[in-house]
Amino acid sequence: MNVNSVRVFLEVAEAGSLNKVAARRQTAQSHISRQIADFENDCGGLLFRRTGRGVVLTELGERAFARLRPWLQETERLGEELRAESGQVLGEVRVGIIPSAAHPLMTSLFEHLRSHHPGIRLSIAEGQGTELDAMLDGGAVDMAILFRFHRPSGGDERLLCVAHTYLVSAPGDELTLKPTLDFSRLEGLQLVLPRRPSHWRNALEETARSLAFKLEAVAEADSLTVQKELVTRTPQLYSILGPFSVMAELQAGRLQASRLVRPDLTRHVTLALPKHGKQSPASRVVAEAIEQLVESWGHQLAGPAAGLAGR
Repeated sequence: MNVNSVRVFLEVAEAGSLNKVAARRQTAQSHISRQIADFENDCGGLLFRRTGRGVVLTELGERAFARLRPWLQETERLGEELRAESGQVLGEVRVGIIPSAAHPLMTSLFEHLRSHHPGIRLSIAEGQGTELDAMLDGGAVDMAILFRFHRPSGGDERLLCVAHTYLVSAPGDELTLKPTLDFSRLEGLQLVLPRRPSHWRNALEETARSLAFKLEAVAEADSLTVQKELVTRTPQLYSILGPFSVMAELQAGRLQASRLVRPDLTRHVTLALPKHGKQSPASRVVAEAIEQLVESWGHQLAGPAAGLAGR
């Protein structure tokens, strides 16, 4: 069975669209369509049913998808293991990550791999927690970086660090000059918060309700970049963020932050691995690199250069 044909079939099945796969591969849609038609001939029947919105798997396609994904993963792992035995770590590693942890972690990870393991290719997918859990369970990613409200207990999920929560403002704001700030002080503040539905937004609003007040969101934005730019440019506008998403701005003096306490909203940053199946050599290298990077950032966040000393 042709590995590339299987890979194209799986990409189309996951995307639900020939056009999306063609755009991703920078080729014509007709070329992808021909590859699928040839693969359907090899399989002896139709694998997709065309709809007005794209394609969906037929019954034969569902059976093929369920059997070919683990086959492809095992085939790729075997090739990577053979190459690793020759002294080269090669292959693609698919990492799922929540947007608030994507930068600068993925940038630093890419730079590290390019210097030390240039044969490893990163494929990065952003998503929310439940979406990433589903991608990991379905084999769409090899690992996922998640925020959990509870410390992980299973062997398939490693604790990377514990992240506190900060009220973030423009430099010079009197409120965030203090090292810590009671959560109740958020009452009446003008905030920019993520849009609903959002587990993080729900957690923040439930905490405020437990203290008998309501958060005042004067702007909503899913993009962390938009949230931070609004806060930077608007006096007395605040956001509630984790340390990694504002580390660069705090070091550059573009933002100011105070850690929220009473209650101290801590989240556990974890590296989740597949519950079933063996990691490839390339995946093991990437997992180790992620753990090392987060550990080094923990030291930075504890230092005065990060603007969070003693917080």
